[in-house]
Amino acid sequence: MPLDTSIKSVLVIGSGPIVIGQACEFDYSGTQACRVLRAEGIRVILVNSNPATIMTDPEFADATYIEPITPEIIERIIAHEKPDAVLATLGGQTALNAAIGLYQRGTLAKYGVRLIGADVDAINRGENRELFRAIVEKVGGESAKSRICHTMEEILEAVVELNYPVVVRPSFTMGGLGSGIAFDEAELRQIAGAGLRHSPTSEVLLEESIIGWKEYELEVMRDNKDNVVIVCSIENLDPMGVHTGDSITVAPAMTLTDVEYQKLRDLSMDIIREVGVDTGGCNIQFAVNPNNGRIIVIEMNPRVSRSSALASKATGFPIAKIATKLAIGYTLDEIQNDITQVTPASFEPTLDYVVVKLPRFAFEKFADADPRLTTTMKSVGEAMAIGRSFSEALMKALRSLERKEAIFTWPVVSETERAALMQSMRVPTEYRLQQVQKAMWAGASIDEVFNATKIDPWYLRQIELINQQAAIIALPGELTAELLRTAKTQGFSDSQIAILRGVSEDEIRKARHHLGIRPVYKTVDTCAAEFEAFTPYHYSSYEEETEVRPRTTPAVIILGSGPNRIGQGIEFDYSCVHASFTLREAGYETIMINCNPETVSTDYDTSNRLYFEPLTLEDVLEVVHAEIQAGPVLGVITQLGGQTPLGLAAGLKANGVNILGTSPEAINLAEERGAFGNILAEQGLRAPQFGMASSQLEATNIAHEIGYPVLVRPSFVLGGRGMEIVYDDAALGGFITRATDITPDHPVLVDRFLDNAIEIDVDALFDGEELFLGGVMEHIEEAGIHSGDSACVLPSMTVTDEQRDEIRSATEKIARGVDVRGLINIQFAIADNVLYVLEANPRASRTVPFVSKASGVPLAKAAARISVGVTIKQLRIDGILPATGDGVARGVSVKEAVLPWNRFRRTDGRGVDAVLGPEMRSTGEVMGISPTFGESYAKSQIAAFGPLPKAGTVFISLADKDKATGIEPALGFSELGFHILATDGTAEFLRTKGIECTTVRKHSEGTGQMGEKTIVDIINAGEIDLVINTPVGRGTRADGWAIRTAAVQRSIPCITTTAGFSAAVDAIRFLQASPLSIKSLQEWLA
Repeated sequence: MPLDTSIKSVLVIGSGPIVIGQACEFDYSGTQACRVLRAEGIRVILVNSNPATIMTDPEFADATYIEPITPEIIERIIAHEKPDAVLATLGGQTALNAAIGLYQRGTLAKYGVRLIGADVDAINRGENRELFRAIVEKVGGESAKSRICHTMEEILEAVVELNYPVVVRPSFTMGGLGSGIAFDEAELRQIAGAGLRHSPTSEVLLEESIIGWKEYELEVMRDNKDNVVIVCSIENLDPMGVHTGDSITVAPAMTLTDVEYQKLRDLSMDIIREVGVDTGGCNIQFAVNPNNGRIIVIEMNPRVSRSSALASKATGFPIAKIATKLAIGYTLDEIQNDITQVTPASFEPTLDYVVVKLPRFAFEKFADADPRLTTTMKSVGEAMAIGRSFSEALMKALRSLERKEAIFTWPVVSETERAALMQSMRVPTEYRLQQVQKAMWAGASIDEVFNATKIDPWYLRQIELINQQAAIIALPGELTAELLRTAKTQGFSDSQIAILRGVSEDEIRKARHHLGIRPVYKTVDTCAAEFEAFTPYHYSSYEEETEVRPRTTPAVIILGSGPNRIGQGIEFDYSCVHASFTLREAGYETIMINCNPETVSTDYDTSNRLYFEPLTLEDVLEVVHAEIQAGPVLGVITQLGGQTPLGLAAGLKANGVNILGTSPEAINLAEERGAFGNILAEQGLRAPQFGMASSQLEATNIAHEIGYPVLVRPSFVLGGRGMEIVYDDAALGGFITRATDITPDHPVLVDRFLDNAIEIDVDALFDGEELFLGGVMEHIEEAGIHSGDSACVLPSMTVTDEQRDEIRSATEKIARGVDVRGLINIQFAIADNVLYVLEANPRASRTVPFVSKASGVPLAKAAARISVGVTIKQLRIDGILPATGDGVARGVSVKEAVLPWNRFRRTDGRGVDAVLGPEMRSTGEVMGISPTFGESYAKSQIAAFGPLPKAGTVFISLADKDKATGIEPALGFSELGFHILATDGTAEFLRTKGIECTTVRKHSEGTGQMGEKTIVDIINAGEIDLVINTPVGRGTRADGWAIRTAAVQRSIPCITTTAGFSAAVDAIRFLQASPLSIKSLQEWLA
């Protein structure tokens, strides 16, 4: 069936902020959907609260609403825009839940809007565990034995029948949130209790444990004529018990017999038909018992999922794009495959290569979190690699993670260490595969390791082969061409070979080039080279024939940002994609190198050519060499992808590669404190006093000279890694002992910490002559909270015009002094009306997308043009920058960080502390835009954490240093009609200021003689609507920690700074007085 002509406009629901379990793979699918719909002439209305994604840029939809994704707000957008249909299968669980909310409110019926992609019944059949079990049974499949429970009593009854260990899964949650495996009653009470709270329907499923079984997924698509294709089979290397998002996954499946694979195919087709997903993709998960081949269907997602992004990148089959076309009426046989341009989409992809995906974790950011991997997803990003064999793909993927601990090493392992490894690998953790490899290197047999881990023996044999190759490389004697080629074919990097041989990486590279051993580049073509491929989507391999085509147009190579992590997320991918788009428009060919399967930059049609390769010096140099052979190369852009490409700039330049934009020397000037200090001194600018210390004694002397509190950190880091504010000698000593291993060759920096300063963030462009100031943002939280975790507002609210001029002139002096070409981000602090420079980063920052949306100026595009020699004057003429003046914010925009506290638990099951500090911990962000600060802040809070209460009970507990600044907001709450509870000290203080409040007992005081509840009991009983708790000092004081953790576990908004406290008053005052306004970004920028 061709296009359904009754659909003239579609509302696409996005996935909101990036959280663990729902990352930018949904922005990738949503962006594709918007592009397809517009290409078909359909008006696109988009709602998504996430400013960091390219999807919410004004050019991707006709009306873009950066608003909270709640049924109430979407209803108002539907009333205003009157779309014909809603597409909710591309925005993850957030969009599905919103669509079901719209259906239940009667909104869809009221406005005559239909859901396309999957209807409510199909969504329910896929998501509701009871209905889904019945379907599996009907088609002759088998589910794990299970019971559905709504109360703790039912749960304890059910476990008698199912026995321990038992798996707990709440309904309608994303990324396994609230799920876990209980081995005894105490654990069951803890996990299932949390599960009942996290499930929007207070429903959990208890099922028999299938831990240790093999886990597989199939990506399936179906159209309205009942054509079904299996896009890809994916196998989890980690057996059941680890969430698939945290598992190492391999495509195609390696250890299925053909008979088993056909069984899974048949079951998948029967299930998708029975569930009734009539247009679009879905993902079905299976467990297979390795002993007897018994197959169990675990679950299905009736929407495009995390694995769909992986399957798309692994096969070159654009699932989201095709799902969108199916939703508007096309059938699979009518859709052409972009890559071959001759085969239809009903032609199943075939792979002549192996794909491996590895998760990237951030446990170092949550020091007290339980490091075990379970059925609750904890990874923050992923890297993917493609090779001609499993070992080649695996070794490339390991170095793509940018973690030195992830890369295989072959040290001498003692007998006790081997025994310890055999013990620790029994529990899945981030580096289990490395433990397996080391234990096998030390002589553990495949059987021993299989019994400890249940990892399929086929994979263990592959690791054994890698170890055997390492032993051969390490033998004394000549490094022959044959040996070197075999090592490279197995995926060994130059640096791994160098360590085994005891020489430098450069020597190995020279020897390899001298012998003429270089990789060739193969193409991902969906059809195992049966048909010609027209989209250059390449991966490296040490074979004979290269598939890189010659070209005549000058090319620009853009380095992406690698796997997502806290501190370097999708905001950097945003800048890379913009650069690719704008340079293509300017007549260059663009070449993207990246290894992150979740992003828009690794879409095969974002750039002229895509290389799916690790971002290491060796891999990038080889791509550059191959492209220079193919045609003219202008140079490489390293300043848009965050710290990853920046770290490669100097090495590339040393190897004769031209770096476009800011030079590596200039980057070093800004990063190296001494040199940067000299620039500031020359320009007469102030920085907080600081010193560099390489020993504890030096550090203590510097701290005494500057005066406490001081901020201590290792040099050269991104995302505030290992940064702390210390208030005395003891804390300083503790930090130095921990920091020594972070950067061995770099000293520790000790800075004066400006207490109660206002922090300012500036994004600007400089072309060597002229400065364009993109935006001056003010942080809402006071100094000392990492800029990535602080809410911020544009335009700044308390900066005077004189201060703004001073900031502009300081920015220009620094940009000129460092010699920037492109973007620069500078952080300032204003304390007692004095402007201090905190740091400067001559690269795209994480605030670029936010500033671009708030002001309507495409900063990343402008930066890319400047890096190829265009001036700001010319950009003003071309209309990329405003004709005169700097960037001006339209309306008031507030950015708020989204934090993953609810994903982590301590080993004893208690939550991790929800306090903000100088180390970045947020995974994503949201934006609120409206005419006033109060309303924008309210929108940002609703989008990030759920709504602020309009009335009810607020609990206030302030540290002594915060009491004075807390009076005004406390008074505000009392005027707004809230009932105020406080603990002793705060309550007495508030009463002296004439604010009425009720005193409650601290957690440490225990229950009173008359049974008076403590504050934690009151929070747990659900009697409090908002918690304000500012921490005392920097240690986690037990009382505050218990209060904040209880609030997080109950999903009660919890504010830990006085600035946030004041902002909340403004927001609630607005919410009480009027409804939220809605306005599309296009109207704001008009």
